[in-house]
Amino acid sequence: MLDPGEFWLLATLLGATLCLSLFGFIRGATRKRLIADTPTSRVRSAAQGYVELMGQARLMEGAPIIAPLTGTHCAWYSYRIDRRDRSGSGRQSRQRWTCVDQGTSTDLFYLEDETGQCVVDPEGAQVVHVHQDRWHGDSRRPLVGPKGGGTFLGAGRYRYIESRLHLEDDLYAIGYFRSHVTGDETTLSTEVARILREWKKDPAALARFDANKDGEICLEEWEAARQAATDTALMQRAERAMAPATHLLSRGPDRRRPYILSALPEDHLVTRYRWMTRLGGLGFLLSIGGLAWLLLTT
Repeated sequence: MLDPGEFWLLATLLGATLCLSLFGFIRGATRKRLIADTPTSRVRSAAQGYVELMGQARLMEGAPIIAPLTGTHCAWYSYRIDRRDRSGSGRQSRQRWTCVDQGTSTDLFYLEDETGQCVVDPEGAQVVHVHQDRWHGDSRRPLVGPKGGGTFLGAGRYRYIESRLHLEDDLYAIGYFRSHVTGDETTLSTEVARILREWKKDPAALARFDANKDGEICLEEWEAARQAATDTALMQRAERAMAPATHLLSRGPDRRRPYILSALPEDHLVTRYRWMTRLGGLGFLLSIGGLAWLLLTT
């Protein structure tokens, strides 16, 4: 027979386990089905909206993305620095790890397949990585890398953890895809007026329409300048229309759908979520059985 304190303690633990197991079951089943049922698209032909892409991680033009603890050039990183705090002495000594610094990369990078490139915004993504380093040291910032020796058997006061997506790694992504094509947001007359204003500021540009060389632009000459500005505006529009579209993959407006960037292939993710579903279901059933036993023994 359990006393009231033991009863409520067990009931609370079993109730928490039941809720966590149910959450894991629903999350695993939903994501497994979503990943398995979403067809893989190519960057060039992907539809606008929620899509699945596969390619390689590539660096964009500009400054490189460098992981702060190891100095590794990568596509994405996340790091954490923990400090070991001790309290008490002798047999009453206790220790715990306290986070003193952490950060996650939000820099854009490319996902590239055989048809094109897509800009990836990692903010808000669940990143499944395969590269992670963990080591210890005696300073808040590491003086040596994970292969530099560190402290013996992790005895240092600080613990460093860094996870990365490496450049050229195979990358699986599922998220919100949209393409931006440089469009004509202004009217043709507005563009013509802009070009004419620019020519007015440049006497040499306007002088080529002075047919009689009298230093003045008459009405007929001004009409010739306007026609030339119209031709220029139409040519610029044609050039913009031929420019390639910019594709972007991001979190998207529908927060119910997961945004995943993974260095593991699709089948590995499906297996991972299948096991999450099974373990969640098993935990749920065991929690129900435990609560039933608890009620019957009171």
